[in-house]
Amino acid sequence: MRFVSLKNVNKQYKGNNKKSVTDFNLDIEKGEFIAFVGPSGCGKSTTLRMIAGFEEVTEGKIEIDNKVVNDLLPRDRGIAMVFQNYALYPHMTVEKNIAFGLKNIKTPQEEINKKVDWAIDVLGLEEYRKRKPKNLSGGQRQRVALGRAIVRNQKVFLMDEPLSNLDAKLRVSMRNEITKLHRELGATTIYVTHDQVEAMTMADRIVVMKDGVIQQIGSPIKLYDEPVNKFVAGFIGSPQMNFIEVNVKDDVVEFNDGNKIHITKGIRDRLQKSGKMILGIRGEDIKFDSLNMELRKDDILKAEYLIPDLLERLTLEGITETKVLPTDAKWIGVTYKEDKEKVVESIKKLVEANEYPNKLWK
Repeated sequence: MRFVSLKNVNKQYKGNNKKSVTDFNLDIEKGEFIAFVGPSGCGKSTTLRMIAGFEEVTEGKIEIDNKVVNDLLPRDRGIAMVFQNYALYPHMTVEKNIAFGLKNIKTPQEEINKKVDWAIDVLGLEEYRKRKPKNLSGGQRQRVALGRAIVRNQKVFLMDEPLSNLDAKLRVSMRNEITKLHRELGATTIYVTHDQVEAMTMADRIVVMKDGVIQQIGSPIKLYDEPVNKFVAGFIGSPQMNFIEVNVKDDVVEFNDGNKIHITKGIRDRLQKSGKMILGIRGEDIKFDSLNMELRKDDILKAEYLIPDLLERLTLEGITETKVLPTDAKWIGVTYKEDKEKVVESIKKLVEANEYPNKLWK
């Protein structure tokens, strides 16, 4: 059921000839987790702020729960927002920060106490409830900000890059907490991030934006497997897709160095044209041929750990191959081009062992 709707929404600031957001159309179902993702300046935070009521809509209409909210104040829209900088009151303790919004709307004290106790319990903040923000870590501050949002029991949660100030390890932990919290509350959530890994691991659907324009909307797997253009293909996925200029004629794809490959009739029929094109291929879809492998010393650039004993990245002439390795693999850790024979032997073992997942994201 449609719960939040944006119809032909545009935003243009005074004095600017170019729109910051252009013809934004999106329907969000009740309880859905939506991520807006894109590079800095793409209009994702501006769109979120228009939904929240912090920015005026130049053109178009925004509805929440079948009610047009364009002219409503933020407090009247039924939204709760979590900011990038936490926005905590430094002179208040954890429990007072969480309770502040409830006090502003004249909630009875007994109900405030119940809701604050519930939020502190859910977010694991019991031992910090009497502390002030200066005595909390970044992750603890972010949990307090989440607590202040969830006690309001609003229709929609809006999150504007809430994890960008945290270190990498803490971001992973907080991603899991937010996802778990969303499952428990079932609240409609709109999450803004420039980190495509966050979007891919948390959202039901992703809205990819560039220069204020929606490029594609879909599930993480849909965007990964079926990107509609080169921007989405290169933006979604880590490592990003490799792009190679080729010339296509009939069922033959010719590379700039003269090498050729044949494509299936199904692919040829979908292309429906010939000539110069860009071939996009993800690293895990590239296979080594152990029977016909002749590698020069300089072919192997490096291999590095992404996650100890789990992921290894091999880079060959600009093409990155990422694969899951068993924890007891004897060939984890081969590294540099000086060890050519060892690296080649390791690759052959990998190929022969068939250690190739279909898709890491799946």
